[in-house]
Amino acid sequence: MESGIGALLRYMVEIGASDLHLKAMSVPGFRVDGRLRGAEEFGCLTPDRIRSMAHEIMTPRQRQIFETEKDIDFSHSIPSVARFRINVLCQRGTVSLVVRQIPDAIPELDDLGLPPVASEMCRKVRGMVLVTGPTGCGKSTTLAAMIDYINTHREGHIITMEDPLEFIHPDKRCFVTQRQIGQDCSSFTQALRRALRQDPDVILVGEMRDLETISMALTAAETGHLVLGTLHTIGATATVDRVIDAFPNEAQEQARVALATTLQGVISQVLLPRRDGGRVAAREILVATDGVRSLIRDGKTAQLGNLQQTGKSQGMLTLEQALADLVLHNTLTIDTALGACNRPDELLKFLEQRGYQMPTDSAAAKSGAWRRA
Repeated sequence: MESGIGALLRYMVEIGASDLHLKAMSVPGFRVDGRLRGAEEFGCLTPDRIRSMAHEIMTPRQRQIFETEKDIDFSHSIPSVARFRINVLCQRGTVSLVVRQIPDAIPELDDLGLPPVASEMCRKVRGMVLVTGPTGCGKSTTLAAMIDYINTHREGHIITMEDPLEFIHPDKRCFVTQRQIGQDCSSFTQALRRALRQDPDVILVGEMRDLETISMALTAAETGHLVLGTLHTIGATATVDRVIDAFPNEAQEQARVALATTLQGVISQVLLPRRDGGRVAAREILVATDGVRSLIRDGKTAQLGNLQQTGKSQGMLTLEQALADLVLHNTLTIDTALGACNRPDELLKFLEQRGYQMPTDSAAAKSGAWRRA
């Protein structure tokens, strides 16, 4: 019978957990449908046992890096089961692991409930598409589906740079080069700089973390490539502001022009618990129409939300509109939707306009939020 980390990873897949937490003197924690719970049946894990589990799945080189830096990210695969993104870290002088499950199969855009505008963004020849949201919201999965769509429907060279590699893309109609930060190149910035000399058509930047990476990604988009990237921002307006604010004051005007010229769209998402179990993504979408480009260029990003509200025919959607649709389709409870939105009054207004009746047992009804709207 299999023991050690392998048994925990297989159990993780069996119960459909998205994440696994291993910490000294605690029972393993499994996150299922967004809720993290301890698995008492495995018992408490000693510091030596966790260190042994970490060493079991690390290469000698990875162990050396971990002993020096006290923190390392890498991927691990169990054939015919799943791939995993693993972070090994030190806390209070002991070793801990946090594991994220990556399905073997790359989902299609329709499987994820992405609207048709997402495939339209994938068909762009040049420019920048940003997929944003908090940690654990499924950004990597959405990007993998977009890369797979491009790989299936057009010809060219796709270069991805990720930390670590998650989904593995076979060559279909495209040649796909996948580079892991720390293993195949030293940094996102170095990988981006080198990518421009590697005849790319599409470039995926796994995380736009700093000014240099953001600047290089904009340059790649300006020079005729399609660049897909991620940011840890919530909402389309916050994403645009984050890109521009990364630059020093004296360079922000130029950054606004560059972003207005290259941006093709923003998909910002959150993962929420379904009413009947599991999780569902609520997505805010900004499409770079002429009006959107003008507002970005003029520094009037606060008005982007107005264009999103009125741009449904162009594929745009605010988070509140997306949440309202999920409530009306009985996918989310009203309380979950209100807890996730940025503008509760807007959400309630959309629902009221479509004849929604507030459940009398909801927290919102009891607090009077519905009447205040």
